[in-house]
Parts: sequence; C-alpha cells; structure tokens
Amino acid sequence: MPLLNQHFTGVVVSGEDPSIFADPFFAQVIVGASAALEDADLHLMLCLTASDRGRRRVEQLLRSKGADGVMLMALREDDPLARMAEETELPVVFGGRPVGLDPRWYVDVDNLGGARAATEYLISLGRTRIATICGRPDTEAGRTRHRGYQDAMLAAGLEPYPPAAGDFTEPSGAVAMAALLARHPDLDGVFAASDNMGAGALRTLRAAGRRVPADVAVIGFDDLAVARIAEPPLTTVHQPIEALGREMARMLVALIKGQKPTPLILPTHLVTRASA
Repeated sequence: MPLLNQHFTGVVVSGEDPSIFADPFFAQVIVGASAALEDADLHLMLCLTASDRGRRRVEQLLRSKGADGVMLMALREDDPLARMAEETELPVVFGGRPVGLDPRWYVDVDNLGGARAATEYLISLGRTRIATICGRPDTEAGRTRHRGYQDAMLAAGLEPYPPAAGDFTEPSGAVAMAALLARHPDLDGVFAASDNMGAGALRTLRAAGRRVPADVAVIGFDDLAVARIAEPPLTTVHQPIEALGREMARMLVALIKGQKPTPLILPTHLVTRASA
C-alpha cells in the first residue's frame, strides 16, 4: 500500500486533562513517533479524548478511515477506546498493553522486571520495611509495577506492604507518601511507580523531617528530567520513552505497508542516584 504525502496517523491519548500533553513522558513519546513517521511521509495528528465529544470524534476517525492508522496511549480498564480499536478496520498499535485485552500489536516496556529490579536494589541496601506507591490500578503499568514489587519482596522473604495508590502525578505521590508514613512510620524504603510520584514522596519526606536516603531510601520509575533535578536526585528505573514512540510508529508503518510485525517489549534498567 503506497504512502502518500498527505496521509496521516493519529496518536490518541485517553485522558480527561488536556495538560497531559505537557507531561514529559507523552512529549518524549510524541518526539519518537514523529521522527519515525518523517521517513514514511506520514503526518502526525494528536487527539485527546477529554470528553464525550472527544471520544465521538475519535470514534468517527476510526470508522471513517480518515487516517491510515492509529496509535493508542494511556488506556484504562474498560476504556471505550479499546472497544473502538477492536471494531475498526484500521491498523491500531497500542502504546502499553491495555488491561483485559490481548491486542495483536503493541509496544511496551518491561514494567514487571523494572519494578522488581528497583525493589531488589532497595533490599540489597539492607532495607526490609519497604512500601510502594503504585500507579493507577486500572492501568496495566500500575498493576504490573505493583506486581514486580510484590514478587521481589516475597522472593526475599519479606511481607509486601499494602500499596498507597497514586495517579502517576507529583501531588498524588506526596499524598500517598503521607498515608504510608501514617500507617508505617518505621518504613525505610519506598518504590514509587513513577518519577513524578517519587518526587512527591521526596517532598513529603522532607517536610516530615525524614532524611533521604539515611532514613528512607526512594526509587522511582521513568528516568524523566524531574528525577535528575529532585532533591536529592532520584534513583530510578530508566525506560526508553522516546524509543517507545519510535517503535510504535515503525510498527504502525509496517502494518500500513501490509506487513505483520510482532509485539515488542523494550528493556528497562536501574539508574542509581543519591536517593537510594
């Protein structure tokens, strides 16, 4: 199938807040996707399903064949976009596996292994009272990173703490950290399922007079800029965010050309800084 200059693909982000596009995670995904699409002469259109009207517009896009293909991001459990994606004849690539679905084409990162490595590192430092701030439980990333924490704790013979849930934002991390301190004042380690939540946790610990890492060691997930400028700089799990967008776009282009790519899981690795 030839790719023409005026053809385009859509990046659809399921969310309720337009500021989601200011999140450096999504910004890096878009940079990666845009770079990959340039070589294919495909234009990139951004869509945010911030309302019923927004969802209807995306549904019309999927049914009208107005685009050559679509990349879907940030789907939550029972998200109507997942149903639309199953019904459309357009090529669809998921950025991250959606909860409850087994899509044919997706690009994801090793959330389970990354979370497990972060928790194992805290344990290797001699920390035994380790809590977690998990992400949204209605997302695959939130669930899988929590499972990685649990796996590492159980393998070490430690009892996992009930999680404090956040929504991957800095304010939610601060609130969750306060809840953990109230329930477990003697905790000595925290794995936060995103850097934004990790930065919020650091803010709460600082306000509570807890020294990091002397009293409480903290690890995040993402390796965003906020991890480098946090006080202290945040040890974190690096995920290749720009590569995630690039590989999603490459997979979509392959589908548009009639090829049959396979799902892809990108590796993660730990980046050690001063917080742990």
